[in-house]
Amino acid sequence: MLSHDQIQEFQTQGFLVLPGLATPDFCEQVIRFAEQQLAADVQPIEYEADTRYPGAPASREAEGGHTARRLLQAYSRDPILAKWATGAALAQPLLQLLGNGALMSQAHHNCIMTKQPQYSTATGWHRDSRYWHFARAELISAWLALRHETVENGCLLVIPGSHQLQIDASQLDTAQFLRADLQQNQDLLAQARPVILQQGDVLLFHSNLFHAAGKNLTTAGKFSMVFTYRDAANVPEAGSRSASLPEIPL
Repeated sequence: MLSHDQIQEFQTQGFLVLPGLATPDFCEQVIRFAEQQLAADVQPIEYEADTRYPGAPASREAEGGHTARRLLQAYSRDPILAKWATGAALAQPLLQLLGNGALMSQAHHNCIMTKQPQYSTATGWHRDSRYWHFARAELISAWLALRHETVENGCLLVIPGSHQLQIDASQLDTAQFLRADLQQNQDLLAQARPVILQQGDVLLFHSNLFHAAGKNLTTAGKFSMVFTYRDAANVPEAGSRSASLPEIPL
């Protein structure tokens, strides 16, 4: 159960770390599964080239173009992943924050993130809600560190409290990333901090929290698993991508 202080921390900061929520054995089992799926090219997979981020391979046919970024549709890939996504370890804190009747979205995140050496790209400062379509931009993502996450291997960076900020459209580029050339954004980015995670830690973060991630500068792949949840009343917009797949009750 989350304490009163933990609930307050999430509400004010927009994120919360839950240490050791998964065992090392479970994390290693998921990594082995992910590596097998990647080796067998089990689709759907998003590749670094698909992101079009600065520094990414220009296409899947270019050098490094088949470097995987996400194993998509994790929930339906194996019962062990589905059990984690809706099991008590996650469900209990999420139900405290979202209330009874909370659901998991299969349309957003629902993936094993992999950041591989050499061809990994940095992710700019953004809010996940920029391309989600729900009644309110108030979802929660649960990010499980399957290995240690550090600045060197591209851990998440966050701006505490930014989920509560009103951002003018002029502060964002055409892809809805924060523009680094504006002084008001530079002042905001000066507040950023890395979220260092140990294997098995879970980061809960608000869909309106500005976050980013660096490249993996190590020689080992980084693996994380992330699912996203909403409260019962925060329904997806009909006809949108957010409503394109059935949701899973906790």
